[in-house]
Amino acid sequence: MEIVTKITKDKVYRDPLCQHVHIVRPLERHDSHISAVVMVSCITDCIEKPIRLCFESVGKFVGLHPWWFVTLPLAVSAVLGGGFYFLNDLKSNDIVEQFTPKNGRAKVERRFFRETFPQMDSQFSIVRLNTDGVFASLIFSCQTNILSVAALEEILRIDGEVRGITATNDAQQFVFSDICATVNGTCNSNLMLDVLNYNASNIHLVKITYPEYCHSEFNCVHMGNIISKVEVDHNGVVRSAKAMRLFYYLQESNTSLEDAWLQELVDFFNDNYFSQVSYFTSMSRQQEFEKSTLSVTELFAITYFLAISFSIISCLRFDNVRNKAWVASLGVFSTAQAVLSSFGLLLLIKVPFVITVASSPFLILGIGIDDMFIMISSWQRTNIQDTVPKRMADTYREAAVSITITTLTDVLAFYLSYGNPFGSVQSFCLYAGTAVLFCYFYNITFFGACLALNGRREGANRHWLTCMKVPEEVPPGRSKVYTLCCVGGSYDHNTGTEEEHPMTLFFRKYYGPFLTTVWSKALVIFIYGTYIAVSVYGCLQLKEGIDLKNLALDKSYIVQYYKAEKTYFDYYGPNVMLAINGTFPYWEESKRNQLESCIVRFQELKFVNNLSTSWLHSFEKYAEEHSNNISSEGQFKTHLYQFLDHQPMLRQDVNISNNDITASRLFLQTVVQNSTEKSVLNSLRKTAESCPCPLLIYHPAFIYHDQYTVIGHITLQTVIVATLVMLVISLVLIPNPLCALWVAFAIASVILGVTGFMALLDISLDSISMINLVISIGFSVDFSAHISYTFVSSSKPDVNERVVEAMAHLGYPILQGALSTIVGVVVLSASSSYIFRTFSTIVVLVITFGLLHGIAFIPVFLTFFGFCHKLWQH
Repeated sequence: MEIVTKITKDKVYRDPLCQHVHIVRPLERHDSHISAVVMVSCITDCIEKPIRLCFESVGKFVGLHPWWFVTLPLAVSAVLGGGFYFLNDLKSNDIVEQFTPKNGRAKVERRFFRETFPQMDSQFSIVRLNTDGVFASLIFSCQTNILSVAALEEILRIDGEVRGITATNDAQQFVFSDICATVNGTCNSNLMLDVLNYNASNIHLVKITYPEYCHSEFNCVHMGNIISKVEVDHNGVVRSAKAMRLFYYLQESNTSLEDAWLQELVDFFNDNYFSQVSYFTSMSRQQEFEKSTLSVTELFAITYFLAISFSIISCLRFDNVRNKAWVASLGVFSTAQAVLSSFGLLLLIKVPFVITVASSPFLILGIGIDDMFIMISSWQRTNIQDTVPKRMADTYREAAVSITITTLTDVLAFYLSYGNPFGSVQSFCLYAGTAVLFCYFYNITFFGACLALNGRREGANRHWLTCMKVPEEVPPGRSKVYTLCCVGGSYDHNTGTEEEHPMTLFFRKYYGPFLTTVWSKALVIFIYGTYIAVSVYGCLQLKEGIDLKNLALDKSYIVQYYKAEKTYFDYYGPNVMLAINGTFPYWEESKRNQLESCIVRFQELKFVNNLSTSWLHSFEKYAEEHSNNISSEGQFKTHLYQFLDHQPMLRQDVNISNNDITASRLFLQTVVQNSTEKSVLNSLRKTAESCPCPLLIYHPAFIYHDQYTVIGHITLQTVIVATLVMLVISLVLIPNPLCALWVAFAIASVILGVTGFMALLDISLDSISMINLVISIGFSVDFSAHISYTFVSSSKPDVNERVVEAMAHLGYPILQGALSTIVGVVVLSASSSYIFRTFSTIVVLVITFGLLHGIAFIPVFLTFFGFCHKLWQH
């Protein structure tokens, strides 16, 4: 709607229905009057204004009754803090449950394979395991030849010691042979040692073929995951190898016995150093992962000490009355209360506590201190001659919208991400979001009350440390030491506010004017263009999924094992199960050919080596050798049952119920050296879905690989939804839609930068880094919203002047908030855990880029749009 209105030098006349006006162009000029065409932006203050008025009342009430708002939050914190009694019971650090997608497709497929092809205890088979199993694994490596007699003798010696390890449980002693997984009553053994008959000298007598070795016609074993870096002769017989892997599988019947023996094995290798041996057990990953939490416990005290020190230094004044050292300390304490209360509340209602939550107090500290600095800055701009309730009302009215926007955006960013399929992300977001809410409430109650009490002290001109009254002016004859220690209470007599902080003066007098020069704007645009280009390049290099070794501490023994596994056993992938689900007419040759054509499609995939085990192929060969007719249903089943009676291992691959074959499975050997887990999994599933036969593919590793298939689009979905919600909030609370769009732009820009630079720092997109991208949504709003809101609220006529005013008011508080957050998380960079180091690195990226947008990019871009502001009626 366009309205022509008259504007004089002193008055702005506007339509009473509208709140904001924008001068488009002058029409005519008379002595002291200017006529203009005015574009009226009918955006009302229907949300912003009530919030400001409400906070003004709250501030006045807190100023009148500060002790109420000191004692009540303390009492609430004490009560809710009791929830920490349940902390140990509610710790939930199961890797599969927390770091893989809930209800992931592989978990559904695992349920099917468990029910359809149950493991036979008497016929143990590694490839037929529906889970990882219970096991210990050793990798022996050698720079020359692991199959030399000397090397094999050492391997056999260590193997003997491992089998001889004695464990104790409930006064019962047992060794490996008492709890081992068995095949026909004998412990499942290692093929290489069996072939040698446990005699190293026999290596010159046996002929081991590679990559497949066959004991008998129907019993062939893939050697790719047993020996590695192999050299063979022209007949495929192994001549040398660089590494060998041994497995020791246990029964899955008595967890206490199995865990006790595996722990003894770990202790054995911890106590006896073998330079060329890497070891791992099925419980190692979980055990080592749980140690990560302990690695940061000692860092909490250091972090809070640094945060208090930084806050005090930031608020330090050489004026003995205006000094706000105690206020800064209590602001940090308020944040600590928020963490205590929020965590305690969630623990009381039995919300699981995942290891990722342990990093959130470091983040919450920065968020709480950021709001504290905003409130202190608003307090310092009030008139010191006013009463404390009046100053509190002015402070709350000034800070209300800014801290409400930042709280709403942070909380909603976290809560919206609770719908994420990763348990670790859900837990973090719920705890962090609730802690931010408590930060907000404690800032406007407890910290506000502390600010009011400090205001009473300042009003009485009392010393910040001794609370004794001090003179405002230096008494005659007093020394400089007396002036430094015993004088205070000065203020700006022109404005009635506290004297300007040196950093505020810097932003108003130097940085703001510098930023609004033409050359500075050009430089900022160039830097931004470079930032975007590098970020886009980084995004193109982004990897997906979490490397399981990163769940352990840097010095963990399993890191060495994973490195050895990657070095020597990264060529061949898992032996994937391929199930024919449902009844299928195997006796019809045309249907078998149809199934065979599907199998050929799998074999044509670049990462499928061959069909390693097939009961159907073995049975067809058996029928041909015995001249059996299998062209009818009855004959097929009769001969099949006879065949399976002599092949108990293959019997596990056929599910027969009520004389019907309800399902069966085959095995595909994969080669994944030049393929990603995501491409392998997606290609196998697409191939299975494209076949006319009802096929399912599965391997226990797919439980972990499922994250690769969902992490990308889940992250994108989370970011888009959160950004749209942030845009709505900004539109409601920032009194100009175009500036709200700038906030949305800042979100997209910061996320792009964080993602790109994250990739360049070799950090993959996983459930841990996804948490940080959620954080970046909230923080990018924080910085840009503060500046945008101050910009549009300014009454200055020139866009450059409004930027200078915004910088003067919020440049230093924003810088303080950014540095306080970095101080809060930088200690985590010293952690020996990848999880916490990654958290620290990405938060520093988020804060750095958010700060650049808040005090450089967004202010400059706002100057290009002169209509993005609000004119107050004079």
